[in-house]
Amino acid sequence: MNLLEKNHSEHEEQKEQEHKERKQKERKQRDGGQEWHEPKIPVILILTGIIVVLLICILALLFLSPDKKSSSAEDSQEALQQDMLDYANEQKQNDMTAVPPQDVIVVENPALPATAEDALSEETPEVTETEDEEEEEIIPESDTIDKTAIIVDIEDENDVSYTKEFIMNEMMPYFADNNLDAIWDLAHLKRYVKLSAGLKNTGTYYYQGGVDSDGNPDGIGLAIYENNTYYYGSWSHGLRSGDGRWIRFYIDEIGAKPTKKTYQSHSYSGMWSNDLPNGEGAEHYDVDISQLTSKDRIIQNVVGNFTNGLYDGEMYANTVDYIGNVEEWDGVAHQGVFDLWRDMSRIGECSVWKNKTDSELCLDIDKSENKNQGIRELFSAPVK
Repeated sequence: MNLLEKNHSEHEEQKEQEHKERKQKERKQRDGGQEWHEPKIPVILILTGIIVVLLICILALLFLSPDKKSSSAEDSQEALQQDMLDYANEQKQNDMTAVPPQDVIVVENPALPATAEDALSEETPEVTETEDEEEEEIIPESDTIDKTAIIVDIEDENDVSYTKEFIMNEMMPYFADNNLDAIWDLAHLKRYVKLSAGLKNTGTYYYQGGVDSDGNPDGIGLAIYENNTYYYGSWSHGLRSGDGRWIRFYIDEIGAKPTKKTYQSHSYSGMWSNDLPNGEGAEHYDVDISQLTSKDRIIQNVVGNFTNGLYDGEMYANTVDYIGNVEEWDGVAHQGVFDLWRDMSRIGECSVWKNKTDSELCLDIDKSENKNQGIRELFSAPVK
Protein backbone atom coordinates (compact mmCIF):
# COMPACT_ATOMS: atom_id res chain seq x y z
CA MET A 1 0.00 0.00 0.00
CA ASN A 2 1.42 3.36 -0.89
CA LEU A 3 1.33 6.41 1.27
CA LEU A 4 -1.55 7.98 -0.62
CA GLU A 5 -3.83 5.00 -0.10
CA LYS A 6 -2.88 4.81 3.54
CA ASN A 7 -3.77 8.45 4.10
CA HIS A 8 -7.04 7.96 2.31
CA SER A 9 -7.91 4.97 4.46
CA GLU A 10 -7.16 6.86 7.67
CA HIS A 11 -9.19 9.78 6.45
CA GLU A 12 -12.20 7.51 5.83
CA GLU A 13 -11.92 5.97 9.29
CA GLN A 14 -11.76 9.40 10.86
CA LYS A 15 -14.84 10.52 8.95
CA GLU A 16 -16.73 7.40 10.03
CA GLN A 17 -15.74 8.00 13.65
CA GLU A 18 -16.96 11.63 13.49
CA HIS A 19 -20.20 10.45 11.91
CA LYS A 20 -20.85 8.09 14.87
CA GLU A 21 -20.05 10.78 17.41
CA ARG A 22 -22.44 13.19 15.68
CA LYS A 23 -25.28 10.62 15.78
CA GLN A 24 -24.70 10.01 19.48
CA LYS A 25 -24.92 13.74 20.17
CA GLU A 26 -28.21 13.98 18.22
CA ARG A 27 -29.65 11.03 20.20
CA LYS A 28 -28.73 12.70 23.50
CA GLN A 29 -30.44 15.87 22.42
CA ARG A 30 -33.67 13.95 21.62
CA ASP A 31 -33.61 12.15 25.00
CA GLY A 32 -33.19 15.34 26.97
CA GLY A 33 -29.51 15.14 27.26
CA GLN A 34 -29.59 11.82 29.23
CA GLU A 35 -27.79 8.75 28.22
CA TRP A 36 -29.86 5.55 27.98
CA HIS A 37 -28.69 2.41 29.68
CA GLU A 38 -30.37 -0.96 29.56
CA PRO A 39 -31.98 -1.87 32.96
CA LYS A 40 -30.41 -4.48 35.00
CA ILE A 41 -32.34 -7.83 35.31
CA PRO A 42 -32.52 -7.93 39.20
CA VAL A 43 -34.43 -4.60 39.38
CA ILE A 44 -37.13 -5.91 37.01
CA LEU A 45 -37.59 -9.05 39.06
CA ILE A 46 -38.00 -7.05 42.31
CA LEU A 47 -40.67 -4.79 40.78
CA THR A 48 -42.55 -7.80 39.39
CA GLY A 49 -42.52 -9.46 42.81
CA ILE A 50 -43.93 -6.37 44.53
CA ILE A 51 -46.78 -6.15 42.01
CA VAL A 52 -47.64 -9.84 42.52
CA VAL A 53 -47.74 -9.40 46.34
CA LEU A 54 -50.07 -6.37 46.04
CA LEU A 55 -52.46 -8.29 43.78
CA ILE A 56 -52.59 -11.19 46.26
CA CYS A 57 -53.40 -8.77 49.13
CA ILE A 58 -56.21 -7.12 47.15
CA LEU A 59 -57.78 -10.47 46.27
CA ALA A 60 -57.59 -11.61 49.90
CA LEU A 61 -59.39 -8.45 51.09
CA LEU A 62 -62.14 -8.90 48.52
CA PHE A 63 -62.86 -12.45 49.67
CA LEU A 64 -62.72 -11.73 53.41
CA SER A 65 -64.78 -8.47 53.53
CA PRO A 66 -68.26 -9.97 52.71
CA ASP A 67 -67.93 -12.48 55.53
CA LYS A 68 -67.17 -9.74 58.00
CA LYS A 69 -70.06 -7.59 56.79
CA SER A 70 -72.44 -10.56 56.94
CA SER A 71 -71.31 -11.42 60.45
CA SER A 72 -71.74 -7.81 61.55
CA ALA A 73 -75.27 -7.62 60.05
CA GLU A 74 -76.30 -10.83 61.79
CA ASP A 75 -75.02 -9.52 65.12
CA SER A 76 -76.94 -6.24 64.64
CA GLN A 77 -80.17 -8.07 63.78
CA GLU A 78 -79.90 -10.31 66.84
CA ALA A 79 -79.31 -7.25 69.05
CA LEU A 80 -82.38 -5.48 67.56
CA GLN A 81 -84.59 -8.52 68.13
CA GLN A 82 -83.45 -8.75 71.73
CA ASP A 83 -84.21 -5.05 72.29
CA MET A 84 -87.72 -5.54 70.89
CA LEU A 85 -88.35 -8.53 73.18
CA ASP A 86 -87.12 -6.57 76.20
CA TYR A 87 -89.41 -3.61 75.31
CA ALA A 88 -92.45 -5.88 74.83
CA ASN A 89 -91.87 -7.56 78.19
CA GLU A 90 -91.56 -4.16 79.87
CA GLN A 91 -94.83 -2.92 78.32
CA LYS A 92 -96.62 -6.11 79.37
CA GLN A 93 -95.51 -5.65 82.96
CA ASN A 94 -96.67 -2.00 82.90
CA ASP A 95 -100.11 -2.99 81.56
CA MET A 96 -100.54 -5.66 84.23
CA THR A 97 -99.73 -3.25 87.03
CA ALA A 98 -101.96 -0.35 85.79
CA VAL A 99 -105.28 -0.14 87.71
CA PRO A 100 -107.98 2.41 86.72
CA PRO A 101 -109.41 4.58 89.49
CA GLN A 102 -112.94 3.75 90.69
CA ASP A 103 -114.01 6.70 92.84
CA VAL A 104 -117.77 7.23 92.60
CA ILE A 105 -120.73 8.78 94.37
CA VAL A 106 -123.94 6.75 94.42
CA VAL A 107 -127.21 8.30 95.61
CA GLU A 108 -129.89 5.65 96.18
CA ASN A 109 -132.30 8.09 97.78
CA PRO A 110 -131.77 11.86 97.33
CA ALA A 111 -133.61 12.49 100.60
CA LEU A 112 -130.76 10.84 102.48
CA PRO A 113 -127.28 12.40 102.85
CA ALA A 114 -124.56 10.88 100.69
CA THR A 115 -120.78 10.95 100.82
CA ALA A 116 -119.43 13.85 98.76
CA GLU A 117 -115.78 12.90 98.19
CA ASP A 118 -114.48 13.55 94.69
CA ALA A 119 -117.92 14.81 93.56
CA LEU A 120 -116.73 18.14 92.20
CA SER A 121 -114.01 16.48 90.13
CA GLU A 122 -116.60 15.64 87.45
CA GLU A 123 -117.78 19.24 86.85
CA THR A 124 -117.69 20.47 83.27
CA PRO A 125 -115.98 23.74 82.28
CA GLU A 126 -118.12 26.87 82.46
CA VAL A 127 -119.10 28.45 79.13
CA THR A 128 -119.53 32.22 78.92
CA GLU A 129 -121.68 33.97 76.31
CA THR A 130 -121.48 37.48 74.86
CA GLU A 131 -124.39 39.76 74.01
CA ASP A 132 -123.56 39.61 70.30
CA GLU A 133 -123.59 35.81 70.27
CA GLU A 134 -126.53 34.34 68.40
CA GLU A 135 -128.64 31.64 70.01
CA GLU A 136 -127.29 28.21 69.13
CA GLU A 137 -129.46 26.35 66.64
CA ILE A 138 -130.66 22.93 67.75
CA ILE A 139 -129.87 20.44 65.01
CA PRO A 140 -131.92 17.23 64.78
CA GLU A 141 -130.00 14.01 65.20
CA SER A 142 -129.41 11.37 62.53
CA ASP A 143 -132.34 10.20 60.44
CA THR A 144 -131.76 6.45 60.44
CA ILE A 145 -130.16 3.85 62.64
CA ASP A 146 -128.13 0.79 61.75
CA LYS A 147 -127.87 -0.73 65.21
CA THR A 148 -129.81 -3.56 66.85
CA ALA A 149 -131.37 -3.16 70.27
CA ILE A 150 -130.22 -6.44 71.80
CA ILE A 151 -128.19 -7.26 74.87
CA VAL A 152 -124.51 -7.86 74.15
CA ASP A 153 -123.42 -10.80 76.30
CA ILE A 154 -119.63 -10.48 76.46
CA GLU A 155 -119.06 -10.65 80.18
CA ASP A 156 -119.50 -13.08 83.01
CA GLU A 157 -122.97 -12.53 84.46
CA ASN A 158 -121.65 -13.21 87.96
CA ASP A 159 -118.52 -11.07 87.70
CA VAL A 160 -118.37 -9.21 91.03
CA SER A 161 -116.00 -6.58 89.61
CA TYR A 162 -118.89 -4.96 87.69
CA THR A 163 -120.15 -2.94 90.64
CA LYS A 164 -122.39 0.09 90.29
CA GLU A 165 -119.33 2.22 91.12
CA PHE A 166 -117.39 0.67 88.25
CA ILE A 167 -120.31 1.10 85.82
CA MET A 168 -120.95 4.75 86.74
CA ASN A 169 -117.25 5.60 86.32
CA GLU A 170 -117.19 3.76 82.99
CA MET A 171 -120.22 5.59 81.53
CA MET A 172 -119.64 9.11 82.91
CA PRO A 173 -116.82 10.24 80.53
CA TYR A 174 -118.79 9.28 77.40
CA PHE A 175 -121.77 11.40 78.44
CA ALA A 176 -119.39 14.26 79.23
CA ASP A 177 -117.91 13.97 75.70
CA ASN A 178 -121.38 13.53 74.12
CA ASN A 179 -120.15 10.28 72.54
CA LEU A 180 -123.54 8.80 71.64
CA ASP A 181 -122.13 5.73 69.85
CA ALA A 182 -120.15 4.69 72.92
CA ILE A 183 -123.16 5.34 75.18
CA TRP A 184 -125.30 3.12 72.95
CA ASP A 185 -122.74 0.31 73.03
CA LEU A 186 -122.30 0.41 76.81
CA ALA A 187 -126.04 0.61 77.56
CA HIS A 188 -126.56 -2.67 75.68
CA LEU A 189 -123.97 -4.57 77.70
CA LYS A 190 -125.43 -7.08 80.14
CA ARG A 191 -123.95 -5.35 83.20
CA TYR A 192 -125.82 -2.11 82.38
CA VAL A 193 -129.10 -3.89 81.65
CA LYS A 194 -128.77 -5.81 84.93
CA LEU A 195 -128.00 -2.67 86.92
CA SER A 196 -131.05 -0.85 85.54
CA ALA A 197 -133.30 -3.89 85.97
CA GLY A 198 -132.30 -4.07 89.62
CA LEU A 199 -133.88 -0.64 90.20
CA LYS A 200 -137.34 -1.70 89.00
CA ASN A 201 -140.07 -0.71 91.46
CA THR A 202 -137.50 0.28 94.13
CA GLY A 203 -138.19 4.02 94.08
CA THR A 204 -134.44 4.76 93.75
CA TYR A 205 -131.85 5.64 91.15
CA TYR A 206 -128.04 5.64 91.01
CA TYR A 207 -126.24 8.97 90.74
CA GLN A 208 -122.70 10.24 90.34
CA GLY A 209 -121.72 13.89 90.36
CA GLY A 210 -121.99 17.07 92.39
CA VAL A 211 -124.21 17.26 95.48
CA ASP A 212 -125.45 20.01 97.81
CA SER A 213 -125.02 20.19 101.57
CA ASP A 214 -127.98 17.81 102.03
CA GLY A 215 -126.51 15.20 99.69
CA ASN A 216 -128.95 15.92 96.86
CA PRO A 217 -127.74 16.02 93.23
CA ASP A 218 -126.53 19.55 92.49
CA GLY A 219 -124.27 20.69 89.65
CA ILE A 220 -123.25 18.28 86.89
CA GLY A 221 -124.06 14.60 87.29
CA LEU A 222 -125.18 11.29 85.79
CA ALA A 223 -128.22 9.28 86.89
CA ILE A 224 -129.21 5.71 85.94
CA TYR A 225 -132.89 4.79 86.30
CA GLU A 226 -134.96 1.66 85.70
CA ASN A 227 -136.07 0.78 82.15
CA ASN A 228 -132.55 1.42 80.73
CA THR A 229 -132.96 5.15 81.20
CA TYR A 230 -130.22 7.77 81.78
CA TYR A 231 -129.88 11.48 82.43
CA TYR A 232 -126.69 13.52 82.27
CA GLY A 233 -126.50 17.26 82.79
CA SER A 234 -127.32 20.01 85.27
CA TRP A 235 -129.09 19.48 88.62
CA SER A 236 -130.39 21.84 91.27
CA HIS A 237 -131.06 20.49 94.77
CA GLY A 238 -132.19 17.08 93.57
CA LEU A 239 -134.06 18.21 90.43
CA ARG A 240 -132.92 18.20 86.81
CA SER A 241 -132.43 21.86 85.97
CA GLY A 242 -130.43 23.57 83.25
CA ASP A 243 -128.92 21.93 80.16
CA GLY A 244 -129.19 18.14 80.06
CA ARG A 245 -129.77 14.98 78.01
CA TRP A 246 -132.33 12.27 78.84
CA ILE A 247 -132.34 8.98 76.95
CA ARG A 248 -134.17 5.66 77.19
CA PHE A 249 -133.11 2.53 75.30
CA TYR A 250 -135.77 0.00 74.32
CA ILE A 251 -134.02 -3.27 75.21
CA ASP A 252 -135.55 -6.68 75.86
CA GLU A 253 -135.14 -8.12 79.33
CA ILE A 254 -132.26 -10.48 80.02
CA GLY A 255 -133.23 -13.99 78.99
CA ALA A 256 -136.23 -12.83 76.92
CA LYS A 257 -136.49 -13.61 73.22
CA PRO A 258 -135.22 -10.61 71.21
CA THR A 259 -137.98 -8.70 69.43
CA LYS A 260 -137.78 -6.44 66.38
CA LYS A 261 -138.66 -2.88 67.31
CA THR A 262 -139.48 0.12 65.14
CA TYR A 263 -138.23 2.50 67.83
CA GLN A 264 -134.79 1.72 69.25
CA SER A 265 -134.42 4.63 71.68
CA HIS A 266 -136.08 7.89 72.72
CA SER A 267 -134.22 11.00 73.90
CA TYR A 268 -134.49 14.69 74.71
CA SER A 269 -131.65 17.18 74.74
CA GLY A 270 -132.10 20.77 75.82
CA MET A 271 -133.21 22.92 78.72
CA TRP A 272 -134.76 21.58 81.93
CA SER A 273 -136.57 23.06 84.92
CA ASN A 274 -138.44 21.45 87.80
CA ASP A 275 -137.28 18.00 86.61
CA LEU A 276 -138.97 18.32 83.16
CA PRO A 277 -138.08 19.79 79.75
CA ASN A 278 -138.71 23.52 79.91
CA GLY A 279 -137.36 25.80 77.20
CA GLU A 280 -135.74 25.16 73.83
CA GLY A 281 -134.91 21.54 73.10
CA ALA A 282 -135.02 18.62 70.68
CA GLU A 283 -136.80 15.28 70.97
CA HIS A 284 -135.36 12.38 68.99
CA TYR A 285 -136.26 8.77 68.15
CA ASP A 286 -133.80 6.22 66.75
CA VAL A 287 -135.83 4.36 64.10
CA ASP A 288 -135.22 1.01 62.42
CA ILE A 289 -136.67 1.77 58.96
CA SER A 290 -136.54 -1.92 58.02
CA GLN A 291 -139.61 -2.37 60.26
CA LEU A 292 -141.67 0.21 58.33
CA THR A 293 -144.18 -0.48 55.57
CA SER A 294 -144.59 1.52 52.37
CA LYS A 295 -147.46 3.47 53.98
CA ASP A 296 -145.56 4.51 57.11
CA ARG A 297 -144.15 7.94 57.96
CA ILE A 298 -142.49 8.01 61.39
CA ILE A 299 -141.76 11.23 63.27
CA GLN A 300 -138.09 11.15 64.20
CA ASN A 301 -137.26 14.65 65.46
CA VAL A 302 -139.32 17.39 67.09
CA VAL A 303 -137.58 20.73 67.75
CA GLY A 304 -138.99 23.80 69.47
CA ASN A 305 -140.14 25.05 72.85
CA PHE A 306 -141.25 22.73 75.66
CA THR A 307 -143.27 23.55 78.76
CA ASN A 308 -143.27 20.86 81.44
CA GLY A 309 -142.50 18.32 78.73
CA LEU A 310 -145.32 19.50 76.42
CA TYR A 311 -145.00 21.02 72.95
CA ASP A 312 -145.63 24.74 73.36
CA GLY A 313 -145.17 27.20 70.47
CA GLU A 314 -143.99 26.88 66.88
CA MET A 315 -142.62 23.39 66.38
CA TYR A 316 -140.55 21.74 63.66
CA ALA A 317 -140.56 18.01 62.90
CA ASN A 318 -139.14 15.63 60.35
CA THR A 319 -140.28 12.17 59.35
CA VAL A 320 -138.61 9.18 57.72
CA ASP A 321 -140.18 6.45 55.58
CA TYR A 322 -139.31 2.85 54.76
CA ILE A 323 -136.65 3.79 52.19
CA GLY A 324 -135.10 6.58 54.27
CA ASN A 325 -136.73 9.59 52.63
CA VAL A 326 -136.91 12.56 55.03
CA GLU A 327 -139.71 15.18 54.97
CA GLU A 328 -140.05 18.36 57.05
CA TRP A 329 -143.19 19.61 58.81
CA ASP A 330 -144.46 22.66 60.72
CA GLY A 331 -146.86 22.72 63.66
CA VAL A 332 -148.13 25.11 66.33
CA ALA A 333 -149.05 23.87 69.79
CA HIS A 334 -150.29 25.41 73.03
CA GLN A 335 -149.54 23.43 76.20
CA GLY A 336 -149.64 20.15 74.29
CA VAL A 337 -152.67 20.96 72.06
CA PHE A 338 -152.06 21.51 68.34
CA ASP A 339 -153.70 24.14 66.18
CA LEU A 340 -155.44 22.44 63.25
CA TRP A 341 -154.38 23.11 59.67
CA ARG A 342 -157.74 21.69 58.60
CA ASP A 343 -160.63 20.46 60.70
CA MET A 344 -161.50 16.83 60.05
CA SER A 345 -163.18 16.29 63.39
CA ARG A 346 -166.32 15.00 61.68
CA ILE A 347 -164.40 11.84 60.84
CA GLY A 348 -162.46 11.88 64.09
CA GLU A 349 -159.10 13.16 62.75
CA CYS A 350 -157.04 16.36 63.16
CA SER A 351 -154.39 17.72 60.76
CA VAL A 352 -151.65 18.92 63.09
CA TRP A 353 -148.47 18.91 60.93
CA LYS A 354 -148.19 20.72 57.57
CA ASN A 355 -145.54 19.80 55.00
CA LYS A 356 -142.98 22.60 54.52
CA THR A 357 -142.78 22.19 50.73
CA ASP A 358 -146.38 21.12 49.98
CA SER A 359 -148.91 23.03 52.09
CA GLU A 360 -151.72 20.73 50.91
CA LEU A 361 -150.05 17.75 52.54
CA CYS A 362 -150.74 17.25 56.26
CA LEU A 363 -150.15 14.65 58.95
CA ASP A 364 -153.22 13.69 60.93
CA ILE A 365 -153.73 12.30 64.42
CA ASP A 366 -156.82 10.94 66.10
CA LYS A 367 -159.01 13.68 67.54
CA SER A 368 -158.82 12.14 71.01
CA GLU A 369 -154.99 12.33 70.85
CA ASN A 370 -154.80 16.10 70.44
CA LYS A 371 -153.92 16.71 74.07
CA ASN A 372 -150.79 16.28 76.19
CA GLN A 373 -148.70 16.20 73.03
CA GLY A 374 -145.07 16.09 74.10
CA ILE A 375 -142.59 13.75 75.78
CA ARG A 376 -145.17 11.59 77.47
CA GLU A 377 -142.66 9.20 79.01
CA LEU A 378 -141.53 12.06 81.26
CA PHE A 379 -144.95 13.23 82.42
CA SER A 380 -144.91 10.80 85.31
CA ALA A 381 -141.73 12.04 86.97
CA PRO A 382 -138.92 9.48 87.29
CA VAL A 383 -138.74 7.81 90.66
CA LYS A 384 -136.25 9.22 93.14
